[in-house]
Amino acid sequence: MSRDDELREMLDKTASEIKRLSSNPRTWHSWMVYLLAALEKQATDVNPANTESYREMLSALQDAIRNHFRTGGW
Repeated sequence: MSRDDELREMLDKTASEIKRLSSNPRTWHSWMVYLLAALEKQATDVNPANTESYREMLSALQDAIRNHFRTGGW
């Protein structure tokens, strides 16, 4: 299994666990923010220069979310 496959499997399990513990999607917002904050900390702890790369990732995420609202797909 590739590293990408392992990560997808772990994220799928995490998503299922979040749903199991809190079935209302409105409550997931705080967990998404928590995850993004944790990822930011991980990125900048390794190398403070990663701040700009992290911001670029957030911008790409915004674009993906906007596209999802327009097209319905990811």
